[in-house]
Amino acid sequence: MIIVMQPGATKEQIQQVEEMLSSLGFKTHPIYGEVKTVIGAVGDRRLLNTQLITNMPGVEDIVPIMKPYKLASKELKPTKTTIQIDDITIGGQEIVIMAGPCAVENEQVFYETAHKVKEAGAKILRGGAYKPRTSPYSFQGLEEEGLKMLAIARKETGLKIVTEVVDTRDVELVAKYADIVQIGARNMQNFRLLQEAGASGRPILLKRGLSATIEEWLMAAEYIISSGNPNIILCERGIRTFETTTRNTIDISAIPVVKELSHLPIIVDPSHATGTWKYVDSLAKAAVAAGADGLLIEVHNDPARALCDGPQSLRPDKFTLLVEELKAVAAAINRRI
Repeated sequence: MIIVMQPGATKEQIQQVEEMLSSLGFKTHPIYGEVKTVIGAVGDRRLLNTQLITNMPGVEDIVPIMKPYKLASKELKPTKTTIQIDDITIGGQEIVIMAGPCAVENEQVFYETAHKVKEAGAKILRGGAYKPRTSPYSFQGLEEEGLKMLAIARKETGLKIVTEVVDTRDVELVAKYADIVQIGARNMQNFRLLQEAGASGRPILLKRGLSATIEEWLMAAEYIISSGNPNIILCERGIRTFETTTRNTIDISAIPVVKELSHLPIIVDPSHATGTWKYVDSLAKAAVAAGADGLLIEVHNDPARALCDGPQSLRPDKFTLLVEELKAVAAAINRRI
């Protein structure tokens, strides 16, 4: 539920309401607006004496939240959430591009690719140090050595880095190196990992599960927010359907639906959605036109030799051309890249 405070309610009054709610077993999440403050309260509503709270100084109203995802819902926070990482704003007017190879493989390829995506206009460098793979015999990533290479690339290029964590035991280590911690599609409902990653304090990039509904996806985000971390970037990366021509089926409709239901920013990964590099540019343009706040694109200097997902990776020259074309699409909807 939402406790709406009166305009001009004092910090002491807000604190008193939070303390009362906490004593009743509720977790509180205050949101301070320019005119009013609201307090999101999550817990067993049967324990709440609404008359008691309503009569407290500074309280204007109590409003129930109908959605099962309370903290991720626009009912709690009608204004959109933006994620600030130094001078980069995700969820604002600018569409942020994250790009790089699927996995950190070796120094030469990774550093060369990092410089190329920076030159093309990417703001954030992607690269997996831990790779959850369908086959246990596939390349699983360089682990901490890969994280160190990501850190060096950040220092050389000035790009921020996003990388995946796959195990609760590695959250602290990954958070030490990463600017954004990614939860992959296979772990979207690994609830303990969601909580641990959320508690790291780093912004979380949460990919949609292979067969997850939008509600299930937002409920996964709820786990992270309830751990005290509201800085979540949702990522649509295609879902499993009966179609086999592409690797997955990208759900473009998820972009406007999420924006209607939630205050969280949403980006799109057209590389994993299609599994084939030649379709990436079309899907990227469609995502921008539909209102995505960013893109996560795989780029590799030599896709034929890539140890992970080479067929869906763009070469740097094609990525550079795509970014230029995306600028025109963004301008058409009054946004920029």
